[in-house]
Amino acid sequence: MCEEAVYVVHVGIDWGSESHQVCVVDRQAQRTQRTAPHTSAGLAALVAELVALSPENPGLIAVAIEVPRGPVVDALLERGLHVFALNPKQLDRFRDRYSVAGAKDDRRDAFVLADALRTDRHLFRRLQVDDPVIIELRELSRLDDDLREELSRLSNRLRAQLHRIRPDLLLLCPAANEPWFWALLARAFTLQGPTAVSLKVVRAVLKAYRIRRLAVDEVHTAVQVPPLPAAPGTMAAASAHIALLLPRLQLVQDQRTRTVRARLEAVLAELGKEEVPGQHRDVTILRSLPGVGRVVAATVLAEASRLLADRDYQTLRAHAGVAPVTRQSGKTMQVTMRAACNRRLRYALYHWARVSVQVDPHLRVHYERLRHGGHDHARALRGVADRSLSVLMAMLLSRTLYDPERRHEKAA
Repeated sequence: MCEEAVYVVHVGIDWGSESHQVCVVDRQAQRTQRTAPHTSAGLAALVAELVALSPENPGLIAVAIEVPRGPVVDALLERGLHVFALNPKQLDRFRDRYSVAGAKDDRRDAFVLADALRTDRHLFRRLQVDDPVIIELRELSRLDDDLREELSRLSNRLRAQLHRIRPDLLLLCPAANEPWFWALLARAFTLQGPTAVSLKVVRAVLKAYRIRRLAVDEVHTAVQVPPLPAAPGTMAAASAHIALLLPRLQLVQDQRTRTVRARLEAVLAELGKEEVPGQHRDVTILRSLPGVGRVVAATVLAEASRLLADRDYQTLRAHAGVAPVTRQSGKTMQVTMRAACNRRLRYALYHWARVSVQVDPHLRVHYERLRHGGHDHARALRGVADRSLSVLMAMLLSRTLYDPERRHEKAA
């Protein structure tokens, strides 16, 4: 059904953790409201009640909601209803239509969603059922981020404990975030207290992890440095704390590198399989660009799969935060960075641009041109990312892989 279809009813759902407020508005703007509990039976009853409003064609029912994903959205899309999402900031502006006093409650929000969808459907974003592989890719990509943040937190805790009793060890690994360093500490700290580490053990650890930047004697000397003076019991307590942190660090590291990232690569490979010989898939085209690795490709595909499929360059650049925001009033005009965007997509494009200017001479020239024009480093990288997105869209439309020679020919 096209976007210009005339719907039988418009429904607004104000999502909640325990219950959802639902408002149904018909063509005459008459409304009915109810509350649906966030349970399997409650959601099933809600969906059945909505489908009953147009049993022959559930696609004539339009539903507005703030949260663009979750069990409510999945249940509605599965039964064929048309679901539209609205940014919470836009909902706040629509709310002012009905109450200049700033009144707010769940029932009013549900009505505002339904009525705004009835009158301003073009401002809403239509949601679609994602491919199961894309759903798995999105979950793995976000899980990789969660594990990275957890590694950072645990490494910071380990560093704090070492700084408390054995700061000389931090000279070997200032951030305390490398697996070989954890293996060495596991030999030096136990739940019973610190233990001596022999030269043989140090040599074995460095060899196992292929660490060549540090000499065996240098590491052994650092391990033998006595701890800082401390109150009785402090050394034993800190040693036990370190001994408990190390297995957790190793577990999270293994989950991220051996499980999540391996599965990410497998999913990307599955998405890259050619259905028709000679016709490249989107993931293959994306990964041919300079600066795009496994993590960047997974994040871009997971967070913007629909925009890539629609070849919607303008929405994608706004969604990723590389399109600036212009504020103009009278003689005053100000162009600022876009703050309202998908943060994960923004970070992915930042690292994409950061690496691409190091490996691609054409993008490096564009970066330097922006820098000479007075832009700071971050603004210049956003310009590079915007240029890369435009190139990506052209490649997707022509179904071709990245070829730096074609840039050279065009420039010539």
